[in-house]
Amino acid sequence: MPSPTHADHSAAQPPDPGAVDALITQARQLRTRVDAVLRDSATALEDPQVRWQRALCDLAVHQLDDLGTHLGQLRDGFEPETPAAGEPVVEPAARRGVPDAAAVGALGRAGSAEWVLLTDAVVWSDELYRIFGRDPEDDPLTLDELPSWLFSEDQHLLTEMVTAALVDGRPIDGEFRIVRADGSVRTVHMVGEPVLGADGGTESLWAVLRDVSDLRRSQRTLRETRDSLERQWHIAQTERRLAVELQEAVLPPWRGSLRFPQDGGPTTMDLAAHYLPSGTSALIGGDWYDALQLPDGSSLLTVGDLTGHGVAATSGMAMLIGALRGMAVAGLQPGPLMGRLNDLLDTSPQPALGSALCCRYEPDTRTLHWAQAGHPAPLLFRDGAGRVLNPPDGVLLGATSGARYGQASEQLATGDLLVLHTDGLVPRRSTADADAGTNRLLAMAARFTAARSAQECLRMLAEEFSTPEREDDACVLIARIG
Repeated sequence: MPSPTHADHSAAQPPDPGAVDALITQARQLRTRVDAVLRDSATALEDPQVRWQRALCDLAVHQLDDLGTHLGQLRDGFEPETPAAGEPVVEPAARRGVPDAAAVGALGRAGSAEWVLLTDAVVWSDELYRIFGRDPEDDPLTLDELPSWLFSEDQHLLTEMVTAALVDGRPIDGEFRIVRADGSVRTVHMVGEPVLGADGGTESLWAVLRDVSDLRRSQRTLRETRDSLERQWHIAQTERRLAVELQEAVLPPWRGSLRFPQDGGPTTMDLAAHYLPSGTSALIGGDWYDALQLPDGSSLLTVGDLTGHGVAATSGMAMLIGALRGMAVAGLQPGPLMGRLNDLLDTSPQPALGSALCCRYEPDTRTLHWAQAGHPAPLLFRDGAGRVLNPPDGVLLGATSGARYGQASEQLATGDLLVLHTDGLVPRRSTADADAGTNRLLAMAARFTAARSAQECLRMLAEEFSTPEREDDACVLIARIG
């Protein structure tokens, strides 16, 4: 079938140079800002998030470079060369509806080519020689020679595009990879169209070939870093779900107060506890609370916090709770029990640090025996006032081998309220912060006295301290002596 002819177009009017200059200035300013972002993200490249951000910036730089070059070419327009005196007048490519080689070269990293079918002449721009890594003194590649420079799997694509252009008059638009003489590989994007003669037949094939290797490399890096981030996000979500499930399986599933009968009589210990997530709720920590009535009639109360987040922290927390319960049932007092927990963490194949508070309440004498390992002391509220119990000696669990832990005793009375909490409840970045948080808790003494149950006290405390600004998760256990 005959090749289609180009439709006639009226001459395009040049854009306002002032408007284009303004766009160029804006593009340059934006390019400078992106460069500044690139410099700021030059560190911590091992972070996938930073690598993804840098890949985005690299891609934006390539696109802004192209934008500035295209705007400059738009402003300058095409200036076809005037033939010298005595030279034959040849209609330049720009007047046939296609730019000439000089104009295409102004685009940067792009070159033009024209293959004349009737004479087998080939014209390449200087930039096209640079793209292919050829010496301008060498002859340009013919349409028959061009496929030999391509990857074998890309050769059929070029053949199909050229055939469709020459036979059916279709425009060319596709990419392929070339292997230059020095062995380097470049990705080339080719666009073109057949140039038709007066009789509608194809006279030549004109094309622009642009080196898009750096652009595609940036796009590939962006895609890979995005995929890496998505994988990490899915892993983090899975880990968080496992951590939540493990935490819910280990912590007592209280829904309201838990009452322990004492000595088989009507006297009870009214208990309530709650886990408070951090402000971000991104990761589950190793905070725990636990309460257990022991075979001798005494009650075990404990809270603690294992360093770290995620499944490792919650699984370690589950191990400590199990060990703590077993040793308490076996009759160990809080001081020696803390020493055994320290030995357990110190010899664990996955070393970790933890803080803990262990209390054993004996109802027959109303005596609270307790020990702590680098943990906030219990708060005792009585008759509308509160105070912090004086802590015995105790270092963090897992901090040193063979540590010894002191034990303190406190005489309790009916109506006393104990508040045990982990250090995530109040900020502890400094001594002043810790003191301020403790004072906020002690200031709730009158409200606790008016409360009817431990659960009501817990609700008031959660409302007071459940703020988005809290940096870490926390556990709170409240015990009221009946």
